[in-house]
Amino acid sequence: MSLVQNDPAPTGTATTDTATTDTATTDTATGTATGPAPTGSAPADVALADWRQWRAARAQALTAPWGPLSVTGTHWLDDYPDGLLPDIPGRWRAAGDHVSLTRGAGLLVRGRPYAGEALLAADTGPAERAQVAHRRRRLAVLEREGAWAVRVHDPDAPARRGFPGLEVSPWEARWAVEGRFVPYEAERTVRVPNVDGRERGLALGGELRFSVDGLAYALHVGVGPDGGLTAVFADATSGAGSHRFRFLSTPAPAPDGTVPVDFNRAVLPPCALSPHFLCPFPPPGNTLGLAVAAGERRLVGEGEE
Repeated sequence: MSLVQNDPAPTGTATTDTATTDTATTDTATGTATGPAPTGSAPADVALADWRQWRAARAQALTAPWGPLSVTGTHWLDDYPDGLLPDIPGRWRAAGDHVSLTRGAGLLVRGRPYAGEALLAADTGPAERAQVAHRRRRLAVLEREGAWAVRVHDPDAPARRGFPGLEVSPWEARWAVEGRFVPYEAERTVRVPNVDGRERGLALGGELRFSVDGLAYALHVGVGPDGGLTAVFADATSGAGSHRFRFLSTPAPAPDGTVPVDFNRAVLPPCALSPHFLCPFPPPGNTLGLAVAAGERRLVGEGEE
C-alpha cells in the first residue's frame, strides 16, 4: 500500500547529526528532536514551543516502562487450543465475552493473588493498568473482531533497553495548515491488511481535506470517541526516508468542520517500534502524492545496510 519513491531530500530533512544547527537533531536516548527556531513570527515561536512540549511528552510515552517499546508478544488464544501461552503462567481460554484464566500461579489479577478462575474482559486503559500482572510484566487482554489475545508488556524488553531513537524532522510552518473535515452520511468500515498478515475492518468517518503549497489533498479518517480524527497514510517519502506508513491525528473539528492539520505531529505506527502490534496499512486513497518530510520519519538506523 505504500508508495516507494526517491525523496529529493528537501531542506530540513531529519538527521541524527548532533553537530548541525539547521536540521533536526535526535536524542537517541529519548527520541526527541529539536529544530531551528523560526524568526520574525510570534505565532510560529509559540507553535514551535508547543511542538517541543508535545515531543517531550511523546518521547516519555514511548520509553515508559510499559510503553510500546515494552511489547514482547501478542498471543492469539485461537493459536493455543490447550490455553498454554509461551512463557506465561496459567491457562487462558476464550469464554464468550470474556477470557477465562485458571491455574495462574504467580499472577496477580486486579492487584491481588487469586484462586480458581478469573473472568477477564478486554483491557481498555494503559498497559500499566492491565488486569493481570506477572512480576514486572503486564499481560493485557485484547479483543479484535471476536478473537482474543494476550499482549505482554515487559519493562526489560530488548527493544526498550536498546532503543536507538527516532529520526524527527524539525518543525516547519509549511506543514501546519488548516483543513476541513467532511463527514460521510454514515460511518464506513473497509477491510484492510494489517501488518500481522490478517485483514481487519477499519472504521472511517469522513474525509480530511487540506492544501499544501496550493495543491489540494484528502485523507480518509476515523473518528475517535472524543471527536478527534486519525489517518493512516503513506506518502512519497514512505520507504525512502520515512517508515512505510505513518499515523496523523487531529483534535475534534470545529462545528463548521475546520480543523488544524499538522504533519509536524505525524508519528510512527506502534508496529514500527515492535512487531507485535496490529497496525492497519493505509486504506485505499490514503497514499499522498506528496513528500511529507515532516514529523517522525523512522527509527534511527532503519533502512541502513
